[in-house]
Amino acid sequence: MDDYAEITYKGKTYKLPVVEGSEGEKAIDISTLRQKTGLITLDPGFANTGSCISSITYLDGEKGILRYRGIPVEDLARHSTFTETAYLLINGVLPTREELNRFSVLLNDNSLVHEDMQIFYQNFPRASHPMGILSSMVNALRSFYPELQTVEEEINKTVTRLLSKMRTLAAMSYKISMGHKVIYPRYDLPYCANFLNMMFDSPVKPYHIHKELVKALNVFWILHADHEQNCSTSAVRVVGSGRVNLYAAISAGIAALWGPLHGGANQAVIEMLSDIEKSGGNLNNAIKRAKDKNDPFRLMGFGHRIYKTYDPRAKIMKKMCDKILKKLKIKDPLLDLAKELEDIALNDDYFKECNLYPNIDFYSGIMLRAMGIPTNMFTVMFAIGRLPGWISQWKESADDPAWKLSRPRQLYMGPTKTEFIPIDKR
Repeated sequence: MDDYAEITYKGKTYKLPVVEGSEGEKAIDISTLRQKTGLITLDPGFANTGSCISSITYLDGEKGILRYRGIPVEDLARHSTFTETAYLLINGVLPTREELNRFSVLLNDNSLVHEDMQIFYQNFPRASHPMGILSSMVNALRSFYPELQTVEEEINKTVTRLLSKMRTLAAMSYKISMGHKVIYPRYDLPYCANFLNMMFDSPVKPYHIHKELVKALNVFWILHADHEQNCSTSAVRVVGSGRVNLYAAISAGIAALWGPLHGGANQAVIEMLSDIEKSGGNLNNAIKRAKDKNDPFRLMGFGHRIYKTYDPRAKIMKKMCDKILKKLKIKDPLLDLAKELEDIALNDDYFKECNLYPNIDFYSGIMLRAMGIPTNMFTVMFAIGRLPGWISQWKESADDPAWKLSRPRQLYMGPTKTEFIPIDKR
């Protein structure tokens, strides 16, 4: 054992191996700790716990670094498409032109969903949130499209089927919720353009696809494609460790993403701005409340649990957001309020000292609103973008020879052995 950490307990010293990652990160391997000492570690929120060894995404929150399979996210946002990035995450390498064409053809070939699935939509209450519907519908895909896991080609078919159909299901959920005619996918359009057309085209008013909006959606989904072992990704891995089917694991990820502290944050940004506008648009009062530790009010879209400097994705999203606002020339008091809030926060000493910079959720919420995406669809948009990451994480976990069923421990603090008292004597 060349590198190790020592733990001393009750006069005995135990050596635990230190494992080093490819970027120099080090971890103490505690897999034998309980066996050797009878102890477990206590780490609420798992902030200091490495649950797996992965080769998918590298994230350094101190330096503001994010890379997929070693490639900086900045390069992917500038030069790649969402489809190409999805291939990279799932297969581990950038595709050749032939491989990318084959992948794109598979996505188009599998874009339709079974007509019977539309019946499911009709039975959800009108007030149902699209994330709840999407989670249910993805889980239901297993009944219509059983998994094929015998050869690599069939696994790729399952993966591309899910990537393609989830986009179609999301667009369908919006159209049906509006009482509009469902628009079917077109085989002549690439992934992002196809989604925008399914969302906004209609027999009455044909949708004109702007190349700037297609680029913006590509960038949005690339920036959300994976983010290491976050809440929803961990949910996919934990559920997947039970060897459930891919659809069930992804459904769990969608449910985990729904919360306002995770994927729902971009929706929460717009809802916060709406509340500020309704109360008179007093941003100075909102800033004052955000600084007050005794006030439960929070400025959504500022700061990040992982990034201690500026979120690298936010820099890219800000530029794209500015381009879209300029291109569309939209007059929206809520977007004006957002830009004003951004200016105040970026120049406020308190926010700078606390590293409370606008994060990706702040800018993505503004951009999605400008593109015409309904607020309750924001988290669905996040889920479509995160899907390649979830699939790659599930696949990596399933292929790991050291696979183990996830089974965290706990520190019990409840009552000790207690006598049962019959009900007539209580």
